[in-house]
Amino acid sequence: MHTMAVDIGGTKIAIGICDEDDSIIRSWTIPTPKEAEDIDKHIAATYAEAKKSYSDIAAIGISAAGNIKEDRRTVTFSANIPAWIEYDLSGHIEDLIDREVPVIVENDANCAGWGEYVHGAGQGHTNMVALTVGTGLGGAIVLNGQLYRGSFGMAAELGHIPMVPDGDFCGCGLRGCAERYTSGNALERFARSAIRRRPEDAKRLLELCNGDIDELRGKMVSQAAKEGDALGLYAFNKIGEWLGRTMASISAVLDPDIYVIGGGVVAVGDILLDPARAAYKRFLQASAYRSHADIVPATAGQDAGLIGAANLALR
Repeated sequence: MHTMAVDIGGTKIAIGICDEDDSIIRSWTIPTPKEAEDIDKHIAATYAEAKKSYSDIAAIGISAAGNIKEDRRTVTFSANIPAWIEYDLSGHIEDLIDREVPVIVENDANCAGWGEYVHGAGQGHTNMVALTVGTGLGGAIVLNGQLYRGSFGMAAELGHIPMVPDGDFCGCGLRGCAERYTSGNALERFARSAIRRRPEDAKRLLELCNGDIDELRGKMVSQAAKEGDALGLYAFNKIGEWLGRTMASISAVLDPDIYVIGGGVVAVGDILLDPARAAYKRFLQASAYRSHADIVPATAGQDAGLIGAANLALR
């Protein structure tokens, strides 16, 4: 038995055929079409092509960047696809494939987190929180071995925990959200601010961005930090501290036994995770009198979303 997994991102769609162990045995990638119906048609066409070689496809699991209803079919809103407002993504695709197999839709962060739980760093744990430190801050929650979606499918929007009263404006419309202080965007802001305040220490970062602070990107800050640059390390210390604060707040509610940290920013390893662990210990309620969750990097890789979508489709 096989499963078709689909990861719909803002710039590309990745599709994989997975075997019974959720291993990807064939894959396709295309740029994400602008129109919703073109996305539907591409997924249906790929299913038809895949069926020629894998006639026993049992389900299609879709990882989508957006808010997914509790029915695991409907996208209520997505910043990437304007037409995805109360959009029955499952229904549109099922109509195109003559309802041969069920189509299950799940939030992309949930899929990636579940992929880490079943085949990555979360294996063997009971209660896991996954945090994806990318452009923003994504989250997934596993409680008692089950993905927690909440009453309306909106659980685990952990990047939008309010951390700073009347803080920085967030793209979600609120202020002071966690992802404003711990994300790839936050890393760049902290680094630019440090350059302006301490230009005498900014030689390496200015070299990497050719003297144009507005062109400074997270990869440049990561490179500088790995080289031991003081301002690069400062920027990672800042987002690491806020990551630790955020995890301490989450633990006050959920008390997980492990945090799995993924996303592109985590490529620097302990440069980010060490300050996060220190801040978690510092800001955790009753820290000296309780067990602490493990804080570890993700291990399932870039395909965690596809792996999670495939596994969830059969649940």
